[in-house]
Amino acid sequence: MFPVVKTDPGVTRQVLSEAPELMVVAFEFESGAEGKLHNHPHVQSTYVEKGQFVFIVDGEERELVPGDSLIVPSNAMHGCRCLEAGRLIDTFTPRRDDFL
Repeated sequence: MFPVVKTDPGVTRQVLSEAPELMVVAFEFESGAEGKLHNHPHVQSTYVEKGQFVFIVDGEERELVPGDSLIVPSNAMHGCRCLEAGRLIDTFTPRRDDFL
């Protein structure tokens, strides 16, 4: 079992599973918390398990609710705002070694 890590105010991260080719990570957000704009070389898939979020990917905003998902291309600037406390399940390919 991987530890829960505080990443930003109101945000935690927990690696759920990993291999060199793929990683699955859960992010818990308090209402109003933000995932700051950033980019990385990994392709990312985000699935909203619960809560409500506004995602920004390369300058475009999109509101997501439970059951919604999106793909973040490699090196795209992206981040999110949590409108209603929730949980995201993210996958990364290849693995985010900086999360280990």
